[in-house]
Amino acid sequence: MRAAAGRVNAAAVRNVIAGATGVRPIYTVWRRAMATHHTSRLLIIGSGPAGFSAAIYGARAGLKPIVVQGLQPGGQLTITTDVENYPGFRDVIQGPWLMEEMQAQAEHVGTRVMWDTIVSVDLSGSPFRAIGDSGDIYEGEALVIATGAQAKWLGVPGEHELGGKGVSACATCDGFFYRGKKVVVIGGGNTAVEEALYLTNHSSDVTLIHRRDSLRSEKILQQRLFAHPNITVMWNKKVEKFLGDPQAGGLTGLLLRDTISGEAYDILTEGAFVAIGHAPATELFKDQLELDEGGYIVVEPGTPKTAIPGVFACGDVMDQVYRQAVTAAGTGCMAALDAERWIAEREFKQHQALAAE
Repeated sequence: MRAAAGRVNAAAVRNVIAGATGVRPIYTVWRRAMATHHTSRLLIIGSGPAGFSAAIYGARAGLKPIVVQGLQPGGQLTITTDVENYPGFRDVIQGPWLMEEMQAQAEHVGTRVMWDTIVSVDLSGSPFRAIGDSGDIYEGEALVIATGAQAKWLGVPGEHELGGKGVSACATCDGFFYRGKKVVVIGGGNTAVEEALYLTNHSSDVTLIHRRDSLRSEKILQQRLFAHPNITVMWNKKVEKFLGDPQAGGLTGLLLRDTISGEAYDILTEGAFVAIGHAPATELFKDQLELDEGGYIVVEPGTPKTAIPGVFACGDVMDQVYRQAVTAAGTGCMAALDAERWIAEREFKQHQALAAE
């Protein structure tokens, strides 16, 4: 029943109470009576780099945006330790600190940031409506979707505990910290092969671990992988545990099991990159917006525009290629600029229509 950071999921509590007693809780009736209706010219769902960048540009354009933070306020950077590739900082910075600064800047220029999680949306027309887990209603003339994506994890012992201490899901983000060290990549698709190839820029000892005897990645990527002298492939192996002490040195190795013989054994490594894909947070929109085969929101190429006028998508929710904080921030800027233009054009047409009557 925990939503995030110790916050109780109200919907789950109500379901438990109703299931146990057969009676709808009085709290539900009270909550509806106390629900607040929030309106804005620009509603933003999601609070990572994309969402806050959209908020900053939207606020500076006078749109008085509302940002609804979601289950993971600040996005994936809040669970990232060292950040060294975000422009403007010559020293390593911390992901949570960067997101705190982005939120502070957004609020400073006039953004309202709401601690709530959207549970349903209505995109049938402007104003677009969203309902929070709190019961509050949010409406915006234009809507920016910045709900992001989450890396898929193996879900084995040690993975969570050693996250950021030897275990990562982004070689582009963290590979620099493993210069000259032995590293492994876990997976068998395009992402895994690309991560392994990228890591050879920093390490001369890269191992790709795959649970099957063939890769799913594109043939051209496989050719590059097999031809690289610094990459070894371990076939038919699955990771059963990440080894090491989070408080003393971090990751030291992996416990592997052969998927054919069943034999289990340890290998040594200082860095492990889980590359089994990402899951975009698009469940809310699947029946109202076009999604691609991976579940990402489809946008007009080179823009954040969705198929619904006035609805824009930015950040990792529409980007399955780059998935970087700086690219997310850039598309957030684009979404706000396009939203401001769309609102202005809409108002102009409305004024013309009134003048013609």
